[in-house]
Amino acid sequence: SQMRMEFSTLIFNAAISACEKGGEVEKALQLLNIMANNRVEANAITCNAAISACEKNSEWENALQLFCAMGDSMVECDTVTFNALISTCEKGGKWEKALQLFGAMAQNKV
Repeated sequence: SQMRMEFSTLIFNAAISACEKGGEVEKALQLLNIMANNRVEANAITCNAAISACEKNSEWENALQLFCAMGDSMVECDTVTFNALISTCEKGGKWEKALQLFGAMAQNKV
């Protein structure tokens, strides 16, 4: 008999978090695509882990795209989200974006 794996947000969160810790940003982003293709709902933990993976590689553009996608899918941003984004922008030399995000924190009451 063949075992069928049930996709869940929890499993993907663990896998994306492992990718983040291992500096495997591309794999983390692939997992996000697999989630979307299988209609598995992402949450703040999912997005924060993926953004943190981008931070480790200074991929500020990918991090900002993920941030925008969070808003589009109504995933709520939190302090972890903004801290990772600001740090990613700082590492990428995008201090203006970092300041904009800092201002957005206040606007979003984070």
